[in-house]
Amino acid sequence: MPILLNAVEARVLGALVEKEITTPEYYPLSLNALVNACNQKNNREPVMHLDEDEVRQALHGLEDDRLAGPRRGSDSRVAKYEHHLQEVFNFTRGEVAVLCVLLLRGPQTPGELRGRAERMHRFEELEDVLSTLQRLMQRDPSLVKALPRQPGTKEIRYMHLLSGEVEGLIDAPQPSNTAVADLSPDGERLSRLESEVARLREELAEIKEQVAKITEMGQ
Repeated sequence: MPILLNAVEARVLGALVEKEITTPEYYPLSLNALVNACNQKNNREPVMHLDEDEVRQALHGLEDDRLAGPRRGSDSRVAKYEHHLQEVFNFTRGEVAVLCVLLLRGPQTPGELRGRAERMHRFEELEDVLSTLQRLMQRDPSLVKALPRQPGTKEIRYMHLLSGEVEGLIDAPQPSNTAVADLSPDGERLSRLESEVARLREELAEIKEQVAKITEMGQ
Protein backbone atom coordinates (compact mmCIF):
# COMPACT_ATOMS: atom_id res chain seq x y z
CA MET A 1 0.00 0.00 0.00
CA PRO A 2 1.50 3.41 -0.99
CA ILE A 3 2.30 5.97 1.69
CA LEU A 4 -0.21 8.82 1.85
CA LEU A 5 0.77 11.61 4.24
CA ASN A 6 -1.44 14.54 5.15
CA ALA A 7 0.00 18.07 5.18
CA VAL A 8 0.95 18.00 8.86
CA GLU A 9 2.62 14.59 8.60
CA ALA A 10 4.62 15.80 5.58
CA ARG A 11 5.73 18.89 7.52
CA VAL A 12 6.73 16.86 10.59
CA LEU A 13 8.69 14.36 8.51
CA GLY A 14 10.45 17.11 6.56
CA ALA A 15 11.36 18.96 9.75
CA LEU A 16 12.85 15.82 11.33
CA VAL A 17 14.93 15.09 8.24
CA GLU A 18 16.14 18.69 7.97
CA LYS A 19 17.16 19.00 11.62
CA GLU A 20 19.02 15.69 11.63
CA ILE A 21 21.30 17.04 8.88
CA THR A 22 21.57 20.75 9.72
CA THR A 23 21.60 20.62 13.55
CA PRO A 24 22.64 17.07 14.48
CA GLU A 25 23.69 18.22 17.96
CA TYR A 26 20.01 18.83 18.81
CA TYR A 27 18.65 15.69 17.13
CA PRO A 28 16.47 13.67 17.87
CA LEU A 29 13.95 16.39 18.72
CA SER A 30 11.74 16.84 21.75
CA LEU A 31 8.09 17.47 21.01
CA ASN A 32 8.51 21.18 21.76
CA ALA A 33 11.55 21.46 19.49
CA LEU A 34 9.70 19.61 16.74
CA VAL A 35 6.71 21.97 17.00
CA ASN A 36 9.08 24.93 16.67
CA ALA A 37 10.80 23.30 13.69
CA CYS A 38 7.47 22.76 11.96
CA ASN A 39 6.32 26.33 12.60
CA GLN A 40 9.51 28.24 11.77
CA LYS A 41 9.02 31.03 9.24
CA ASN A 42 12.08 30.45 7.07
CA ASN A 43 12.46 27.44 4.75
CA ARG A 44 8.74 26.64 5.03
CA GLU A 45 5.92 27.04 2.50
CA PRO A 46 3.30 27.53 3.69
CA VAL A 47 4.13 28.74 7.20
CA MET A 48 2.12 26.68 9.66
CA HIS A 49 0.93 27.28 13.22
CA LEU A 50 0.73 23.78 14.66
CA ASP A 51 0.24 22.92 18.32
CA GLU A 52 1.61 19.96 20.26
CA ASP A 53 -1.53 17.88 19.83
CA GLU A 54 -1.45 18.25 16.04
CA VAL A 55 2.23 17.33 15.87
CA ARG A 56 1.74 14.41 18.25
CA GLN A 57 -1.12 13.10 16.11
CA ALA A 58 1.05 13.44 13.00
CA LEU A 59 3.80 11.46 14.73
CA HIS A 60 1.34 8.64 15.40
CA GLY A 61 0.47 8.56 11.70
CA LEU A 62 4.15 8.53 10.70
CA GLU A 63 4.81 5.76 13.19
CA ASP A 64 2.07 3.68 11.57
CA ASP A 65 3.92 4.11 8.24
CA ARG A 66 7.26 3.29 9.96
CA LEU A 67 8.59 6.70 8.88
CA ALA A 68 9.15 8.24 12.34
CA GLY A 69 8.65 7.65 16.03
CA PRO A 70 10.17 7.98 19.51
CA ARG A 71 13.91 7.49 19.70
CA ARG A 72 14.71 3.83 20.10
CA GLY A 73 16.43 2.72 23.28
CA SER A 74 16.37 6.18 24.84
CA ASP A 75 16.56 6.53 28.63
CA SER A 76 15.75 10.24 28.53
CA ARG A 77 12.85 11.44 30.67
CA VAL A 78 11.80 13.73 27.82
CA ALA A 79 10.57 11.81 24.78
CA LYS A 80 12.52 12.59 21.63
CA TYR A 81 11.56 11.79 18.08
CA GLU A 82 13.45 10.67 15.00
CA HIS A 83 12.65 9.75 11.40
CA HIS A 84 13.32 6.41 9.70
CA LEU A 85 13.32 7.62 6.10
CA GLN A 86 16.65 6.00 5.30
CA GLU A 87 15.58 2.63 6.68
CA VAL A 88 12.42 2.62 4.56
CA PHE A 89 13.85 3.93 1.27
CA ASN A 90 17.67 3.57 1.39
CA PHE A 91 18.16 7.01 -0.20
CA THR A 92 21.37 8.68 -1.30
CA ARG A 93 22.25 11.92 0.49
CA GLY A 94 21.13 13.90 -2.55
CA GLU A 95 17.78 12.10 -2.68
CA VAL A 96 17.19 12.81 1.00
CA ALA A 97 17.96 16.51 0.50
CA VAL A 98 15.68 16.89 -2.53
CA LEU A 99 12.77 15.04 -0.95
CA CYS A 100 13.18 16.98 2.30
CA VAL A 101 13.01 20.34 0.52
CA LEU A 102 9.95 19.20 -1.43
CA LEU A 103 8.27 18.13 1.82
CA LEU A 104 8.99 21.52 3.43
CA ARG A 105 8.50 23.88 0.49
CA GLY A 106 6.11 22.23 -1.99
CA PRO A 107 6.62 22.14 -5.79
CA GLN A 108 9.87 23.71 -7.00
CA THR A 109 12.09 24.03 -10.05
CA PRO A 110 15.47 22.25 -10.25
CA GLY A 111 17.20 25.59 -9.71
CA GLU A 112 15.23 26.30 -6.55
CA LEU A 113 15.89 22.78 -5.27
CA ARG A 114 19.60 23.18 -5.86
CA GLY A 115 19.77 26.41 -3.89
CA ARG A 116 17.50 25.37 -1.04
CA ALA A 117 19.08 21.95 -0.55
CA GLU A 118 22.60 23.33 -0.26
CA ARG A 119 22.71 23.18 3.55
CA MET A 120 21.92 19.46 3.39
CA HIS A 121 23.73 18.43 0.21
CA ARG A 122 25.71 20.42 -2.34
CA PHE A 123 24.83 19.68 -5.95
CA GLU A 124 27.77 20.69 -8.13
CA GLU A 125 25.70 20.99 -11.32
CA LEU A 126 22.05 21.36 -12.21
CA GLU A 127 22.33 18.05 -14.06
CA ASP A 128 22.94 16.39 -10.67
CA VAL A 129 19.59 17.69 -9.43
CA LEU A 130 17.85 16.42 -12.57
CA SER A 131 19.41 12.97 -12.28
CA THR A 132 18.36 12.82 -8.61
CA LEU A 133 14.80 13.77 -9.55
CA GLN A 134 14.81 11.11 -12.25
CA ARG A 135 15.84 8.41 -9.78
CA LEU A 136 13.06 9.44 -7.41
CA MET A 137 10.55 9.37 -10.27
CA GLN A 138 11.68 5.91 -11.32
CA ARG A 139 11.01 4.40 -7.90
CA ASP A 140 8.14 1.94 -7.65
CA PRO A 141 5.91 3.61 -6.71
CA SER A 142 7.23 6.98 -7.90
CA LEU A 143 8.12 9.45 -5.16
CA VAL A 144 8.34 12.59 -7.32
CA LYS A 145 6.37 13.95 -10.25
CA ALA A 146 7.04 16.62 -12.87
CA LEU A 147 4.26 19.19 -13.15
CA PRO A 148 3.09 20.86 -16.37
CA ARG A 149 5.06 23.95 -17.26
CA GLN A 150 3.15 27.02 -16.12
CA PRO A 151 2.18 29.62 -18.76
CA GLY A 152 4.93 32.19 -19.27
CA THR A 153 7.64 30.12 -17.56
CA LYS A 154 10.53 28.07 -18.94
CA GLU A 155 11.17 25.90 -15.91
CA ILE A 156 9.29 22.75 -14.89
CA ARG A 157 8.43 22.30 -11.22
CA TYR A 158 8.55 19.00 -9.35
CA MET A 159 6.49 17.78 -6.40
CA HIS A 160 6.78 14.83 -4.02
CA LEU A 161 4.15 12.10 -4.09
CA LEU A 162 4.25 11.02 -0.46
CA SER A 163 0.96 12.92 -0.08
CA GLY A 164 -0.51 11.45 -3.27
CA GLU A 165 -1.46 13.09 -6.54
CA VAL A 166 -2.81 16.62 -6.83
CA GLU A 167 -6.13 16.68 -8.64
CA GLY A 168 -6.25 18.37 -12.00
CA LEU A 169 -2.55 18.03 -12.80
CA ILE A 170 -1.37 16.42 -16.02
CA ASP A 171 1.84 14.44 -16.22
CA ALA A 172 4.78 16.39 -17.60
CA PRO A 173 7.75 14.85 -19.43
CA GLN A 174 10.37 12.97 -17.43
CA PRO A 175 13.57 14.86 -16.48
CA SER A 176 15.52 12.86 -19.05
CA ASN A 177 13.31 14.32 -21.78
CA THR A 178 13.37 17.88 -20.44
CA ALA A 179 17.04 18.13 -19.55
CA VAL A 180 17.98 19.56 -22.96
CA ALA A 181 15.29 22.23 -22.78
CA ASP A 182 16.00 23.09 -19.17
CA LEU A 183 19.75 23.22 -19.74
CA SER A 184 19.73 25.39 -22.84
CA PRO A 185 21.90 28.54 -22.38
CA ASP A 186 18.92 30.66 -21.35
CA GLY A 187 17.38 27.88 -19.24
CA GLU A 188 20.65 27.14 -17.46
CA ARG A 189 21.29 30.81 -16.70
CA LEU A 190 17.76 31.14 -15.34
CA SER A 191 18.17 28.04 -13.17
CA ARG A 192 21.49 29.28 -11.79
CA LEU A 193 19.90 32.64 -10.97
CA GLU A 194 16.97 30.86 -9.30
CA SER A 195 19.42 28.78 -7.28
CA GLU A 196 21.37 31.85 -6.16
CA VAL A 197 18.23 33.86 -5.33
CA ALA A 198 16.81 30.93 -3.35
CA ARG A 199 20.06 30.60 -1.38
CA LEU A 200 20.20 34.34 -0.62
CA ARG A 201 16.56 34.35 0.49
CA GLU A 202 17.21 31.48 2.88
CA GLU A 203 20.23 33.28 4.36
CA LEU A 204 18.26 36.53 4.74
CA ALA A 205 15.36 34.72 6.41
CA GLU A 206 17.75 33.03 8.86
CA ILE A 207 19.41 36.37 9.70
CA LYS A 208 16.01 38.00 10.31
CA GLU A 209 14.98 35.13 12.59
CA GLN A 210 18.23 35.38 14.57
CA VAL A 211 17.83 39.16 14.93
CA ALA A 212 14.23 38.70 16.14
CA LYS A 213 15.37 36.19 18.77
CA ILE A 214 18.14 38.51 19.97
CA THR A 215 15.66 41.40 20.16
CA GLU A 216 13.23 39.32 22.22
CA MET A 217 15.99 38.32 24.61
CA GLY A 218 16.98 41.93 25.12
CA GLN A 219 13.49 43.13 25.99
